[in-house]
Amino acid sequence: MMSGKIILVLLAIAAIIVSMSMFTVDERETAINLQLGEVVRADYKAGLHFKLPLVQEVLKFDKRIQNLDSDPELYLTLEKKNVKVDSFVKWRIKDVVRYYTSTGGSPGRASNRLSAVIQKSLKDEFGKRTIQQAVSGERQEIMDKLRSSAKNQADELGIEIIDVRIKRIDLPEEVSASVYARMSSEREQVAKKFRSEGEEQGKKIRAQAAREREVILAGAQRDAQKIKGDGDGRATEIYANAFSQDQEFYSLYRSLGAYRNTFNKPSDVLLLEPNTQFFKYFKSSTAEE
Repeated sequence: MMSGKIILVLLAIAAIIVSMSMFTVDERETAINLQLGEVVRADYKAGLHFKLPLVQEVLKFDKRIQNLDSDPELYLTLEKKNVKVDSFVKWRIKDVVRYYTSTGGSPGRASNRLSAVIQKSLKDEFGKRTIQQAVSGERQEIMDKLRSSAKNQADELGIEIIDVRIKRIDLPEEVSASVYARMSSEREQVAKKFRSEGEEQGKKIRAQAAREREVILAGAQRDAQKIKGDGDGRATEIYANAFSQDQEFYSLYRSLGAYRNTFNKPSDVLLLEPNTQFFKYFKSSTAEE
């Protein structure tokens, strides 16, 4: 009986020792093995592993990407104006031994030290730029500089910087008002310049159009006079040819035209002597010379 109990106790102790010797590492974790406070192994892969019970201690850390989302901070620009910057950092453990020795394995301590690095870099970058440069066109450049400047210091913490992003840049209310007023003034000056240039260009176009109009009209009048002159000359030539072929018929034709123009209204009255040349074709059917 007694020996049976001893065996059971020994088996229980052995089971406890075995259980204390075994540990598992998840796919999402990285681990280090400490022996009397010294790191003896840090290359564990996911799966079941063993350690010396009571002598060795295994610490596990999350190796997934961590998100550091700090509260918005105020930074001075080159013009000594404050801007409120909201940013975040994504990081993960790169060297677990260095991470443990530099931060004690505390994610909070790692985030605090990383936050201090990022804040210093933001302060330096915004201090080199005006508000307009920081807000309008150089945000990507600032983020690139942040990643580059934080990389070396993050390496010292055993951390890899995955990404640094500026979510938004806000201006304090008093600064926003002054910036808006300045930008409005600048846009108004640009608008005045464009309007002035447009009016000047319009005057040039109108003057050019007026000159071209005068040239076109002068050319048209010249051509019209030429055509009219040619037509009158041609008509005179036709009349002369017709008159030379039958002078009497031409004289009758001209007289009929004169009668028609003179007596085209019933109320027209013309006082002339009957023997005038004007009525020679009314005296007889044959005109006398």
